[in-house]
Amino acid sequence: MQNSRCPLVALVGRPNVGKSTLFNRITRARKAIVDPTPGVTRDRHYEKVTVNERQFILIDTGGIELGGDEIISSLIQQQTRQAIDEADIIVLLLDARGGLLAEDYEVVNMLRRVDKPILHVVNKIDGPEQEQTLLSQFYELGIDRLWGVSAEHGYGVKDFLDSLVASMAPAAAEEELPADTIRIACIGRPNVGKSSLINRLLGEERMVVSEIPGTTRDAVDTLLVRNGRSYLLIDTAGIRRKGKVTDKLEKFSVMRALATLEGCDIALLLVDAGEGITEQDTKVIGYALERGRACLILVNKWDLVKNEKKQQKTILDEVAMATRFMEYAPVLNISALTGAGINRIFPVLEEVYRQYTTEFSTNMINRILQNAVEAHNPPLHKGKRLKFYYTTQVGIRPPTFLVFVNYPKGVHFSYYRFLVNQFSAGLGLDKIPVKIVLKERQRKKYD
Repeated sequence: MQNSRCPLVALVGRPNVGKSTLFNRITRARKAIVDPTPGVTRDRHYEKVTVNERQFILIDTGGIELGGDEIISSLIQQQTRQAIDEADIIVLLLDARGGLLAEDYEVVNMLRRVDKPILHVVNKIDGPEQEQTLLSQFYELGIDRLWGVSAEHGYGVKDFLDSLVASMAPAAAEEELPADTIRIACIGRPNVGKSSLINRLLGEERMVVSEIPGTTRDAVDTLLVRNGRSYLLIDTAGIRRKGKVTDKLEKFSVMRALATLEGCDIALLLVDAGEGITEQDTKVIGYALERGRACLILVNKWDLVKNEKKQQKTILDEVAMATRFMEYAPVLNISALTGAGINRIFPVLEEVYRQYTTEFSTNMINRILQNAVEAHNPPLHKGKRLKFYYTTQVGIRPPTFLVFVNYPKGVHFSYYRFLVNQFSAGLGLDKIPVKIVLKERQRKKYD
Protein backbone atom coordinates (compact mmCIF):
# COMPACT_ATOMS: atom_id res chain seq x y z
CA MET A 1 0.00 0.00 0.00
CA GLN A 2 1.43 3.36 -0.94
CA ASN A 3 1.83 6.11 1.63
CA SER A 4 -0.97 8.69 1.60
CA ARG A 5 1.06 11.80 2.19
CA CYS A 6 2.84 14.62 0.43
CA PRO A 7 6.55 14.24 -0.26
CA LEU A 8 8.86 16.07 2.14
CA VAL A 9 11.50 18.30 0.55
CA ALA A 10 14.16 19.59 2.95
CA LEU A 11 16.36 22.60 2.27
CA VAL A 12 19.73 21.99 3.92
CA GLY A 13 23.04 23.81 3.85
CA ARG A 14 25.44 25.98 5.76
CA PRO A 15 24.15 29.07 7.60
CA ASN A 16 23.57 32.18 5.50
CA VAL A 17 23.50 30.45 2.10
CA GLY A 18 19.95 31.67 1.48
CA LYS A 19 17.72 28.76 2.51
CA SER A 20 15.06 30.97 4.06
CA THR A 21 15.10 33.31 1.06
CA LEU A 22 14.64 30.39 -1.31
CA PHE A 23 11.90 29.00 0.93
CA ASN A 24 10.07 32.32 0.75
CA ARG A 25 10.56 32.51 -3.01
CA ILE A 26 9.11 29.03 -3.61
CA THR A 27 6.23 29.33 -1.15
CA ARG A 28 5.52 32.95 -2.10
CA ALA A 29 5.35 33.70 1.59
CA ARG A 30 7.31 35.59 4.20
CA LYS A 31 7.05 33.04 6.98
CA ALA A 32 10.76 32.35 7.29
CA ILE A 33 12.82 35.06 8.94
CA VAL A 34 15.50 36.36 6.57
CA ASP A 35 18.54 37.86 8.27
CA PRO A 36 22.22 37.95 7.30
CA THR A 37 23.21 36.71 10.77
CA PRO A 38 24.07 32.97 10.71
CA GLY A 39 21.71 30.82 12.75
CA VAL A 40 18.62 33.04 12.51
CA THR A 41 16.42 30.11 11.52
CA ARG A 42 16.05 28.49 14.93
CA ASP A 43 12.89 26.58 14.19
CA ARG A 44 11.84 24.77 11.08
CA HIS A 45 9.35 26.40 8.76
CA TYR A 46 7.18 24.37 6.46
CA GLU A 47 4.62 25.08 3.79
CA LYS A 48 2.56 23.08 1.35
CA VAL A 49 3.55 23.95 -2.22
CA THR A 50 2.02 23.11 -5.59
CA VAL A 51 4.31 23.08 -8.64
CA ASN A 52 3.18 21.75 -12.02
CA GLU A 53 0.06 20.32 -10.35
CA ARG A 54 2.21 18.30 -7.92
CA GLN A 55 1.99 18.98 -4.20
CA PHE A 56 4.77 18.65 -1.66
CA ILE A 57 5.81 20.07 1.72
CA LEU A 58 8.85 22.31 1.68
CA ILE A 59 10.88 22.56 4.89
CA ASP A 60 13.30 25.33 5.74
CA THR A 61 15.87 24.02 8.21
CA GLY A 62 18.49 25.55 10.46
CA GLY A 63 21.99 25.78 9.06
CA ILE A 64 24.53 22.98 9.17
CA GLU A 65 27.20 24.47 11.39
CA LEU A 66 30.89 23.62 11.63
CA GLY A 67 32.93 22.11 14.39
CA GLY A 68 35.97 23.93 15.69
CA ASP A 69 38.23 21.91 13.38
CA GLU A 70 36.29 23.13 10.33
CA ILE A 71 34.86 19.72 9.52
CA ILE A 72 31.42 18.45 10.34
CA SER A 73 31.48 17.33 13.97
CA SER A 74 29.95 14.01 14.97
CA LEU A 75 26.95 15.84 16.45
CA ILE A 76 26.31 17.89 13.32
CA GLN A 77 26.76 14.76 11.24
CA GLN A 78 24.08 13.10 13.36
CA GLN A 79 21.79 16.10 12.88
CA THR A 80 22.27 16.13 9.15
CA ARG A 81 21.74 12.39 8.87
CA GLN A 82 18.39 12.62 10.62
CA ALA A 83 17.28 15.36 8.24
CA ILE A 84 18.39 13.20 5.34
CA ASP A 85 16.66 10.12 6.74
CA GLU A 86 13.29 11.77 7.30
CA ALA A 87 12.96 13.77 4.08
CA ASP A 88 12.00 12.27 0.72
CA ILE A 89 14.12 14.68 -1.31
CA ILE A 90 17.15 16.70 -0.19
CA VAL A 91 18.00 20.08 -1.67
CA LEU A 92 21.56 21.06 -0.75
CA LEU A 93 22.02 24.80 -1.11
CA LEU A 94 25.51 26.15 -1.78
CA ASP A 95 26.73 29.75 -1.79
CA ALA A 96 28.24 31.13 -5.01
CA ARG A 97 29.48 34.30 -3.34
CA GLY A 98 31.00 32.48 -0.40
CA GLY A 99 32.67 30.06 -2.79
CA LEU A 100 33.55 26.41 -2.42
CA LEU A 101 34.51 25.53 1.16
CA ALA A 102 35.96 22.42 2.80
CA GLU A 103 32.69 21.55 4.57
CA ASP A 104 30.88 21.47 1.22
CA TYR A 105 33.00 18.45 0.31
CA GLU A 106 32.09 16.78 3.62
CA VAL A 107 28.34 17.24 3.13
CA VAL A 108 28.39 16.14 -0.51
CA ASN A 109 30.39 13.01 0.37
CA MET A 110 27.85 12.16 3.06
CA LEU A 111 24.98 12.62 0.64
CA ARG A 112 26.58 10.23 -1.86
CA ARG A 113 25.73 7.38 0.51
CA VAL A 114 22.02 8.27 0.51
CA ASP A 115 19.66 6.43 -1.80
CA LYS A 116 17.17 9.21 -2.52
CA PRO A 117 16.97 12.17 -4.87
CA ILE A 118 19.42 14.96 -4.04
CA LEU A 119 19.49 18.25 -5.90
CA HIS A 120 22.51 20.54 -5.61
CA VAL A 121 21.61 24.21 -5.96
CA VAL A 122 24.09 27.08 -6.07
CA ASN A 123 22.47 30.26 -4.78
CA LYS A 124 23.29 33.96 -5.28
CA ILE A 125 23.78 33.69 -9.04
CA ASP A 126 21.95 36.63 -10.61
CA GLY A 127 22.17 35.81 -14.30
CA PRO A 128 23.76 33.77 -17.10
CA GLU A 129 27.06 35.63 -16.93
CA GLN A 130 27.49 34.93 -13.23
CA GLU A 131 26.43 31.34 -13.85
CA GLN A 132 29.34 30.91 -16.27
CA THR A 133 31.90 32.45 -13.92
CA LEU A 134 30.74 31.31 -10.48
CA LEU A 135 29.20 27.87 -11.08
CA SER A 136 32.23 26.08 -12.49
CA GLN A 137 34.13 25.85 -9.20
CA PHE A 138 31.36 23.73 -7.65
CA TYR A 139 31.82 21.00 -10.28
CA GLU A 140 34.98 20.17 -8.32
CA LEU A 141 32.60 18.45 -5.90
CA GLY A 142 32.11 15.76 -8.53
CA ILE A 143 28.45 16.59 -9.10
CA ASP A 144 26.95 15.93 -12.53
CA ARG A 145 24.19 18.54 -12.34
CA LEU A 146 24.12 21.90 -10.61
CA TRP A 147 21.28 24.42 -10.64
CA GLY A 148 22.32 28.05 -10.51
CA VAL A 149 19.63 30.25 -8.93
CA SER A 150 19.05 33.58 -7.29
CA ALA A 151 16.66 33.05 -4.41
CA GLU A 152 16.44 36.81 -3.97
CA HIS A 153 15.70 37.76 -7.59
CA GLY A 154 14.20 34.52 -8.94
CA TYR A 155 16.77 33.68 -11.59
CA GLY A 156 16.80 29.95 -12.42
CA VAL A 157 14.20 29.03 -9.79
CA LYS A 158 11.56 27.83 -12.28
CA ASP A 159 13.97 25.43 -14.02
CA PHE A 160 15.08 24.09 -10.65
CA LEU A 161 11.46 23.53 -9.52
CA ASP A 162 10.66 21.70 -12.76
CA SER A 163 13.55 19.32 -12.07
CA LEU A 164 12.55 18.97 -8.43
CA VAL A 165 9.02 17.86 -9.29
CA ALA A 166 10.35 15.51 -11.98
CA SER A 167 12.50 13.79 -9.35
CA MET A 168 9.49 12.92 -7.17
CA ALA A 169 8.05 9.44 -7.09
CA PRO A 170 4.67 9.07 -8.84
CA ALA A 171 1.72 10.12 -6.70
CA ALA A 172 -0.23 7.35 -5.01
CA ALA A 173 -2.95 5.96 -7.23
CA GLU A 174 -6.39 6.69 -5.82
CA GLU A 175 -7.92 3.71 -7.59
CA GLU A 176 -6.01 1.33 -5.33
CA LEU A 177 -8.42 2.08 -2.48
CA PRO A 178 -12.10 1.10 -2.31
CA ALA A 179 -14.60 3.90 -2.76
CA ASP A 180 -15.42 5.96 0.36
CA THR A 181 -12.35 4.72 2.20
CA ILE A 182 -11.76 6.77 5.34
CA ARG A 183 -8.11 7.77 5.60
CA ILE A 184 -7.03 7.89 9.23
CA ALA A 185 -3.64 9.17 10.37
CA CYS A 186 -2.46 7.96 13.78
CA ILE A 187 -0.06 10.55 15.16
CA GLY A 188 1.62 11.37 18.45
CA ARG A 189 4.88 11.26 20.36
CA PRO A 190 7.13 8.18 20.43
CA ASN A 191 5.96 5.41 22.71
CA VAL A 192 2.52 6.94 23.14
CA GLY A 193 0.92 3.77 21.77
CA LYS A 194 0.22 4.46 18.10
CA SER A 195 1.30 1.04 16.83
CA SER A 196 -0.37 -0.69 19.77
CA LEU A 197 -3.62 1.12 18.98
CA ILE A 198 -3.52 0.12 15.31
CA ASN A 199 -2.77 -3.48 16.30
CA ARG A 200 -5.78 -3.38 18.61
CA LEU A 201 -7.99 -1.90 15.89
CA LEU A 202 -6.78 -4.51 13.41
CA GLY A 203 -7.17 -7.32 15.91
CA GLU A 204 -3.74 -8.66 15.06
CA GLU A 205 -0.08 -7.87 15.59
CA ARG A 206 0.41 -6.16 12.23
CA MET A 207 2.66 -3.34 13.50
CA VAL A 208 5.97 -3.87 15.29
CA VAL A 209 5.45 -2.74 18.89
CA SER A 210 8.47 -1.83 20.97
CA GLU A 211 9.17 0.07 24.16
CA ILE A 212 12.08 1.79 22.40
CA PRO A 213 10.92 5.18 21.08
CA GLY A 214 11.42 5.63 17.38
CA THR A 215 10.69 2.08 16.19
CA THR A 216 8.41 3.38 13.45
CA ARG A 217 10.65 5.27 11.04
CA ASP A 218 8.14 6.03 8.31
CA ALA A 219 4.42 6.15 7.64
CA VAL A 220 2.87 2.71 7.12
CA ASP A 221 -0.56 2.28 5.53
CA THR A 222 -2.82 -0.67 6.40
CA LEU A 223 -6.26 -1.24 4.91
CA LEU A 224 -8.94 -2.43 7.33
CA VAL A 225 -12.45 -3.47 6.27
CA ARG A 226 -14.96 -3.44 9.12
CA ASN A 227 -18.72 -3.83 8.77
CA GLY A 228 -18.45 -3.10 5.05
CA ARG A 229 -16.51 0.13 5.58
CA SER A 230 -12.88 0.51 4.47
CA TYR A 231 -10.40 2.35 6.66
CA LEU A 232 -6.84 3.22 5.68
CA LEU A 233 -4.89 3.26 8.95
CA ILE A 234 -1.64 5.19 8.76
CA ASP A 235 0.90 4.71 11.53
CA THR A 236 3.61 7.37 11.65
CA ALA A 237 6.96 7.98 13.23
CA GLY A 238 6.67 9.64 16.62
CA ILE A 239 6.76 13.34 17.32
CA ARG A 240 9.77 13.80 19.54
CA ARG A 241 9.46 15.89 22.64
CA LYS A 242 11.18 19.26 22.57
CA GLY A 243 14.52 19.17 24.35
CA LYS A 244 14.83 15.40 24.04
CA VAL A 245 16.46 15.48 20.63
CA THR A 246 20.04 16.65 20.20
CA ASP A 247 19.75 17.64 16.57
CA LYS A 248 19.50 21.33 15.85
CA LEU A 249 17.61 20.64 12.64
CA GLU A 250 14.83 19.62 15.03
CA LYS A 251 12.48 16.72 14.97
CA PHE A 252 11.92 15.91 11.33
CA SER A 253 9.43 13.27 12.42
CA VAL A 254 7.10 16.15 13.27
CA MET A 255 7.21 17.00 9.59
CA ARG A 256 6.63 13.36 8.71
CA ALA A 257 3.43 13.47 10.77
CA LEU A 258 2.42 16.75 9.17
CA ALA A 259 3.00 15.30 5.71
CA THR A 260 0.82 12.35 6.65
CA LEU A 261 -1.93 14.76 7.75
CA GLU A 262 -2.04 16.13 4.20
CA GLY A 263 -3.35 12.82 2.90
CA CYS A 264 -5.83 11.90 5.62
CA ASP A 265 -9.47 12.66 6.37
CA ILE A 266 -9.32 12.21 10.14
CA ALA A 267 -6.37 12.45 12.50
CA LEU A 268 -6.19 10.35 15.64
CA LEU A 269 -3.94 12.34 17.95
CA LEU A 270 -2.74 10.16 20.80
CA VAL A 271 -1.87 11.76 24.12
CA ASP A 272 -0.06 9.88 26.90
CA ALA A 273 -2.21 9.94 30.04
CA GLY A 274 0.92 9.54 32.12
CA GLU A 275 2.67 12.55 30.60
CA GLY A 276 -0.08 14.84 29.35
CA ILE A 277 -0.01 17.03 26.27
CA THR A 278 3.18 18.75 25.10
CA GLU A 279 4.21 21.60 22.82
CA GLN A 280 4.90 19.18 19.98
CA ASP A 281 1.34 17.85 20.29
CA THR A 282 -0.04 21.36 20.05
CA LYS A 283 2.01 22.03 16.90
CA VAL A 284 0.33 19.12 15.17
CA ILE A 285 -3.06 20.20 16.50
CA GLY A 286 -2.45 23.65 15.05
CA TYR A 287 -1.43 22.20 11.71
CA ALA A 288 -4.56 20.03 11.61
CA LEU A 289 -6.60 23.14 12.39
CA GLU A 290 -4.94 25.10 9.57
CA ARG A 291 -5.58 22.30 7.11
CA GLY A 292 -9.20 21.82 8.16
CA ARG A 293 -8.68 18.20 9.21
CA ALA A 294 -11.16 16.43 11.44
CA CYS A 295 -9.56 15.14 14.66
CA LEU A 296 -10.14 12.71 17.47
CA ILE A 297 -8.11 13.25 20.62
CA LEU A 298 -7.35 9.87 22.19
CA VAL A 299 -5.97 9.99 25.72
CA ASN A 300 -4.15 6.65 25.77
CA LYS A 301 -2.87 4.64 28.77
CA TRP A 302 -5.91 5.75 30.75
CA ASP A 303 -5.49 2.57 32.80
CA LEU A 304 -2.43 4.20 34.41
CA VAL A 305 -4.60 6.89 36.01
CA LYS A 306 -7.92 5.05 36.34
CA ASN A 307 -7.93 5.47 40.14
CA GLU A 308 -6.43 8.97 40.21
CA LYS A 309 -9.29 11.43 39.80
CA LYS A 310 -7.09 14.49 40.32
CA GLN A 311 -4.62 13.39 37.64
CA GLN A 312 -7.48 12.59 35.26
CA LYS A 313 -8.87 16.10 35.65
CA THR A 314 -5.43 17.67 35.16
CA ILE A 315 -4.88 15.77 31.91
CA LEU A 316 -8.32 16.56 30.52
CA ASP A 317 -7.90 20.25 31.46
CA GLU A 318 -4.56 20.30 29.59
CA VAL A 319 -6.20 18.74 26.54
CA ALA A 320 -9.07 21.23 26.67
CA MET A 321 -6.61 24.14 26.85
CA ALA A 322 -4.49 22.81 23.98
CA THR A 323 -7.55 22.27 21.78
CA ARG A 324 -9.46 25.43 22.69
CA PHE A 325 -9.55 26.48 19.03
CA MET A 326 -10.91 23.11 17.96
CA GLU A 327 -13.37 22.35 20.70
CA TYR A 328 -15.36 20.29 18.23
CA ALA A 329 -12.75 17.49 18.33
CA PRO A 330 -14.12 14.55 20.36
CA VAL A 331 -11.95 13.39 23.26
CA LEU A 332 -11.94 9.71 24.20
CA ASN A 333 -10.11 8.02 27.06
CA ILE A 334 -8.70 4.67 25.97
CA SER A 335 -6.14 2.00 26.70
CA ALA A 336 -4.58 0.34 23.67
CA LEU A 337 -2.98 -2.16 26.07
CA THR A 338 -6.15 -3.40 27.78
CA GLY A 339 -8.64 -2.51 25.03
CA ALA A 340 -10.66 -0.20 27.27
CA GLY A 341 -12.61 2.38 25.26
CA ILE A 342 -11.47 1.00 21.89
CA ASN A 343 -15.00 0.01 20.83
CA ARG A 344 -16.10 3.65 21.07
CA ILE A 345 -13.64 4.82 18.42
CA PHE A 346 -15.29 3.47 15.27
CA PRO A 347 -18.80 4.86 15.99
CA VAL A 348 -17.28 8.29 16.62
CA LEU A 349 -15.18 7.98 13.46
CA GLU A 350 -18.28 7.20 11.43
CA GLU A 351 -20.17 10.19 12.81
CA VAL A 352 -17.20 12.50 12.26
CA TYR A 353 -16.78 11.27 8.69
CA ARG A 354 -20.51 11.65 8.00
CA GLN A 355 -20.36 15.28 9.08
CA TYR A 356 -17.07 15.80 7.26
CA THR A 357 -18.51 14.73 3.90
CA THR A 358 -22.10 15.98 4.08
CA GLU A 359 -23.54 18.28 1.42
CA PHE A 360 -26.42 20.60 2.27
CA SER A 361 -29.15 22.21 0.22
CA THR A 362 -28.68 25.82 -0.83
CA ASN A 363 -32.01 26.76 0.76
CA MET A 364 -30.94 25.38 4.14
CA ILE A 365 -27.61 27.16 4.33
CA ASN A 366 -29.06 30.46 3.10
CA ARG A 367 -31.73 30.25 5.79
CA ILE A 368 -28.99 29.80 8.39
CA LEU A 369 -27.12 32.82 7.01
CA GLN A 370 -30.27 34.93 7.06
CA ASN A 371 -31.14 33.91 10.63
CA ALA A 372 -27.59 34.64 11.78
CA VAL A 373 -27.57 38.14 10.29
CA GLU A 374 -31.01 38.91 11.73
CA ALA A 375 -30.01 37.64 15.17
CA HIS A 376 -26.78 39.64 15.22
CA ASN A 377 -26.58 42.59 12.85
CA PRO A 378 -23.12 42.93 11.33
CA PRO A 379 -21.18 46.02 12.38
CA LEU A 380 -20.47 49.02 10.18
CA HIS A 381 -17.39 49.09 7.99
CA LYS A 382 -16.04 52.60 7.41
CA GLY A 383 -19.49 53.96 8.06
CA LYS A 384 -21.21 51.54 5.70
CA ARG A 385 -23.37 48.57 6.63
CA LEU A 386 -21.99 45.13 5.85
CA LYS A 387 -24.40 43.17 3.66
CA PHE A 388 -24.38 39.39 3.41
CA TYR A 389 -26.19 38.41 0.24
CA TYR A 390 -26.21 34.63 -0.07
CA THR A 391 -24.12 31.51 0.39
CA THR A 392 -23.41 28.26 -1.42
CA GLN A 393 -21.52 25.13 -0.44
CA VAL A 394 -18.38 24.72 -2.52
CA GLY A 395 -16.70 21.74 -0.89
CA ILE A 396 -16.52 18.99 1.69
CA ARG A 397 -13.68 17.59 3.84
CA PRO A 398 -14.44 19.91 5.60
CA PRO A 399 -17.79 21.43 4.55
CA THR A 400 -16.85 24.74 2.96
CA PHE A 401 -19.26 27.59 2.29
CA LEU A 402 -18.78 30.59 0.04
CA VAL A 403 -20.52 33.65 1.48
CA PHE A 404 -20.97 36.72 -0.70
CA VAL A 405 -20.63 40.04 1.11
CA ASN A 406 -20.10 43.63 -0.01
CA TYR A 407 -16.94 44.20 2.07
CA PRO A 408 -15.18 40.89 2.91
CA LYS A 409 -12.21 42.67 4.49
CA GLY A 410 -14.57 44.53 6.78
CA VAL A 411 -15.81 41.37 8.48
CA HIS A 412 -14.15 41.26 11.89
CA PHE A 413 -12.73 37.97 13.10
CA SER A 414 -15.23 37.84 15.96
CA TYR A 415 -18.16 38.12 13.54
CA TYR A 416 -16.56 35.54 11.27
CA ARG A 417 -16.36 33.15 14.24
CA PHE A 418 -20.00 33.93 15.01
CA LEU A 419 -20.98 32.89 11.48
CA VAL A 420 -18.92 29.69 11.70
CA ASN A 421 -20.61 28.83 15.00
CA GLN A 422 -24.05 29.51 13.52
CA PHE A 423 -23.37 27.24 10.55
CA SER A 424 -21.95 24.54 12.80
CA ALA A 425 -24.94 24.62 15.14
CA GLY A 426 -27.56 25.01 12.42
CA LEU A 427 -26.19 22.14 10.34
CA GLY A 428 -25.43 19.82 13.25
CA LEU A 429 -21.69 19.88 12.56
CA ASP A 430 -20.54 19.66 16.16
CA LYS A 431 -17.56 17.31 15.71
CA ILE A 432 -15.71 18.81 12.75
CA PRO A 433 -14.30 22.12 11.50
CA VAL A 434 -16.44 24.32 9.27
CA LYS A 435 -14.85 26.64 6.74
CA ILE A 436 -16.39 29.86 5.47
CA VAL A 437 -14.85 31.79 2.59
CA LEU A 438 -15.91 35.40 2.22
CA LYS A 439 -16.15 36.72 -1.33
CA GLU A 440 -16.95 40.18 -2.54
CA ARG A 441 -20.07 40.54 -4.65
CA GLN A 442 -20.07 43.26 -7.25
CA ARG A 443 -21.67 46.23 -5.54
CA LYS A 444 -24.21 48.45 -7.22
CA LYS A 445 -23.64 52.18 -7.11
CA TYR A 446 -26.36 52.65 -4.50
CA ASP A 447 -25.00 49.96 -2.16
